[in-house]
Amino acid sequence: MMDWSPIFISMKTASLSIFITFFLGLIVAWGLIKLKNDTIKIVLDGIFTLPLVLPPTVVGFFLLYTFGVRGPIGHFFLEFFAVKIAFSWPATVIAAVVMSFPLMYRSARGAYEQVDSNLLDAGRTLGMSEWNIFWKILFANALPGIISGGILAFARGLGEFGATAMLAGNIAGQTRTLPMAVYSEVAAGNMGEAFNYVIVIVIISFIVIFIMDFVSIRKEKQWK
Repeated sequence: MMDWSPIFISMKTASLSIFITFFLGLIVAWGLIKLKNDTIKIVLDGIFTLPLVLPPTVVGFFLLYTFGVRGPIGHFFLEFFAVKIAFSWPATVIAAVVMSFPLMYRSARGAYEQVDSNLLDAGRTLGMSEWNIFWKILFANALPGIISGGILAFARGLGEFGATAMLAGNIAGQTRTLPMAVYSEVAAGNMGEAFNYVIVIVIISFIVIFIMDFVSIRKEKQWK
């Protein structure tokens, strides 16, 4: 009998992480393009993009160092709230957010930068607040690119393995996501069970790619 808990855990983790990553990426990308200091902008961009190029286990090491029971944040939560972050389900969400954030951030930033700045200036001339300019002009015109970034970030969170293994571990029924389940079944020699999980991941990934391509095609037709 196939254990369905990794599927539920993965979907729950990916859903919550993309909710966090989506809005966080939008705000951070917006704040960065408004910066005037190029040096600060380059440094911050490097920091925000770093998880995309670092090995996931290295990112997981930093997360474990930070959120572990002896880490600054992990110790604080354990001491004052009696909450252990590492090797719990919230740890899977943290790992997914950190690893998927660069995709959402860079997609949002790229989409923002393609919007004609004259539209933003026109909004300011009409007396619109920066908040209204963001939602009604910048966000609205950059929406196709933002959606594509969100889909990619969701898929990245769903397929996260290395950082999750370091911070959340591989606890059956608690932190064992789909990638972790595939690894566990292969390690145990259960190739049939591993194949079932692989099929599920492939189907979900194909659906994600299909949606992303559909959005891209719609975007091209709008420009034509």
